[in-house]
Amino acid sequence: MIVDTLAEATLYEALHPRFKQAFDYLKQHDLTKVPVGKIVLDGDNLFISVAEMEGKEAQDARTETHKQYIDIQMPLSGSETIGWITADACTHVTQSYDATKDIAFFEDRPTTFVTLQPGQFAIFFPQDGHAPGITTGSLKKIIVKVRIAL
Repeated sequence: MIVDTLAEATLYEALHPRFKQAFDYLKQHDLTKVPVGKIVLDGDNLFISVAEMEGKEAQDARTETHKQYIDIQMPLSGSETIGWITADACTHVTQSYDATKDIAFFEDRPTTFVTLQPGQFAIFFPQDGHAPGITTGSLKKIIVKVRIAL
């Protein structure tokens, strides 16, 4: 997991060939005005999901992992706390891996929590179990999906 601000995003562009395009989009657009839905940047290789949701308590946030995509998550309205646990420690499956949706869920609880503000992001790799959406009230956020395979 990586946590930083959009102002420092160039530090991470070398980690994956699609990161630069993703961060360029995030820096060049007024994200407060993007509508809920999907923004396609490079087909299934790179896209953005803009979501609005009701926040949840930490105990209600489900731990998830992905195999095909890296997540870049960033709140747009208010703060969001996201739990983290190494995927290797996720052993109690509540929903088996679904390759179509690229997600599995676990009852294993995060060991670390980070709170993001608008302008901050977290990058979750396949080795990062994460439990997003922890906040009070409603939340608008961006989830950039970066396909791992080139």
